[in-house]
Amino acid sequence: MAKVSAEQLGNEPIGPLLISQAVPASIGILVMSLNILVDTIFVGNWIGSIAIAAINVVLPVSFFIAALGMAIGIGGSSVISRALGAENKEKALKTFGNQITLTLLVTITMVLLGLYFVDSLIPTFGGKGAIFDPAKTYYIIVLYGVPFLALCMMGNTVIRAEGKPKFAMIAMIIPSLGNLFLDYLFIYVFDWGMAGAAWATTAGYLMCFGYILYFFLSNNSELKLRLHHFILNGRILKEISALGVVTLSRQAVTSITYLLMNNILFSLGGEPMVAVYAIIGRMLMFALFPVFGVTQGFLPIAGFNYGAKKFQRVRQSIKIAIMYAALVATVVFLILMVFPFQITSLFLGNSDNMSALDVETNAFILEHAPKAMRWVFAATPIIAFQLIGAAYFQAIGKAIPALLLTLSRQGFFFIPLILTLPYYFGETGVWISFPIADVLATIVTVLYLRMAVKNELQTD
Repeated sequence: MAKVSAEQLGNEPIGPLLISQAVPASIGILVMSLNILVDTIFVGNWIGSIAIAAINVVLPVSFFIAALGMAIGIGGSSVISRALGAENKEKALKTFGNQITLTLLVTITMVLLGLYFVDSLIPTFGGKGAIFDPAKTYYIIVLYGVPFLALCMMGNTVIRAEGKPKFAMIAMIIPSLGNLFLDYLFIYVFDWGMAGAAWATTAGYLMCFGYILYFFLSNNSELKLRLHHFILNGRILKEISALGVVTLSRQAVTSITYLLMNNILFSLGGEPMVAVYAIIGRMLMFALFPVFGVTQGFLPIAGFNYGAKKFQRVRQSIKIAIMYAALVATVVFLILMVFPFQITSLFLGNSDNMSALDVETNAFILEHAPKAMRWVFAATPIIAFQLIGAAYFQAIGKAIPALLLTLSRQGFFFIPLILTLPYYFGETGVWISFPIADVLATIVTVLYLRMAVKNELQTD
């Protein structure tokens, strides 16, 4: 693999540079998303549709703890990108060392709390009735591996900050492929059920951690830490936290959204309706992978060039990133509008020995999920403005606008909508909340981004 230096972020033409950063990121996210998607298909076909709902209940808790690592990673990586751009390598090293220490302290504490409150957390997030037992089995096993997942998420963003997107891509591919193989082995061959799905997921986290550890210990990384870099530094922690709280707040709001959605949908249609949302949730993770890839590719470019005061390149990177992201989002939109029934069918088993309950649940899902999918993704072509706009402020270290724009869709618009519209429109009120929130958040982001670019990015 060709060696890439961080300085190329400030010198190569923006278009090809963004592609070189975004394509590996997109492939990594694609494989990770495919892993989640196929994992759900395996669970639905080999265990049952209720098992899909059970995993959906667990995800907000485990993902929130893992998101602590991502928040520390993204917050610190913004500092690292700008430090490398300003040729301040010692600050980059101190930041990375502090990221590792902070991730371990925070995530291990949260895991211990999560295990202690397991019996109250699962029902709170919608794990009621037939969903509770399989959700608890999955939750406990997966939580053991969450600190490793947090370290992986943190380390992956640092790899990107160094300008090494191909290594970051491999770090995402290895655990995904490993998880799929172990899914087949543990669920289908060994018949371990939910425990098998959980152990396969946890083993995938360990594989990812092993590769990322190898990357930083080898000559591929420019960040070679010494013991004193791990000592927590108040000034650096403040910088990491100010930016990391953006990612953490986004995941916190996502977890609250899952809590509300699972409970609202359970009240509207029981376990089958929660399973419908589980399938929609998987598609939200999977279908938008190229858009998220462009966003990930954009972050180090914007951060490095802002740190180097190459403002014209920052402006150019914003325009090109939005254009690329909008293009791929439109393609995703067309596919989902045309094939929602076929996509839904992939998640459902159709064997002759299915129970009457599974047959009834599958019929319900096939009736409700395609319509829901069309509503949820109705505004997909415009989400590029939301994602790139919020990412820009995070990349340049502007924590407050990044936080407000990140929270605008789910926190300021979506949650009030799902608490209101279902009272008037029932199930449809839940699904139409998605595009309405997207449109409102996009308007706010575009207005704020245009003002900021005009005032802050004077061309060099």
